[in-house]
Amino acid sequence: MMRNKPIKHHTDGLLVLLLFGIFAACVLLVLLLGADAYRSLTERDRSAYDRRTAAQYIATKVRQGDAAGSVEVSGFDGQAGGEVLLLREAIDGTEYITRVYYHDGYIRELFSDAGAALSPEDGEKILEVGGLTFGWTVSGALEAEITYAQGEADRIVLALRSGEEGAA
Repeated sequence: MMRNKPIKHHTDGLLVLLLFGIFAACVLLVLLLGADAYRSLTERDRSAYDRRTAAQYIATKVRQGDAAGSVEVSGFDGQAGGEVLLLREAIDGTEYITRVYYHDGYIRELFSDAGAALSPEDGEKILEVGGLTFGWTVSGALEAEITYAQGEADRIVLALRSGEEGAA
C-alpha cells in the first residue's frame, strides 16, 4: 500500500515572511512619526522658553534697578539711539551702570563703574535673539521690543514703580 504523503506548500513560509515584513514596516512608520512629533514639540518648547526668558530677564532687571532717576535709555556710552537700557546705582559712594543691550545676535549685559570706557563686545552674552530696542511710551512707561531669531517679535511695557519717567 502506498502512503499518502501530505504535500507541503512553500506558500505558508512566504505568508509568514510577508506578515512579518508588514509588521516591521508599521513599527518603523510609528517610530518615524513619533520622532517627528517629538522634534516639533521640542522646538516649540525651546522657542517658548526663549520668549519667556528674554521678557522675564528684562522685566527683572528693570524691577531690580527701579529707583528715581536710575532708569535711562540711550545709545552705547551716551550716543544717540535707543539701543541700550542703562540702570544706575550707587554702591559705597561710587556710581555703577548696568547696561542691557543687543549686540552680535545676543542680549548682553555689562556692569561697570560710570566712568569706564567700554565697547559693546565687552558685555556678557545672556540670550540669543534677533534684535532688542528700548523706548518710552507716551505715558512714561518703559517699552522693550524683542525680535527673535525666527523673526517673531514681542513688546513688553513696564511701568516704573519709582513713579518717575526715566531719561531718554
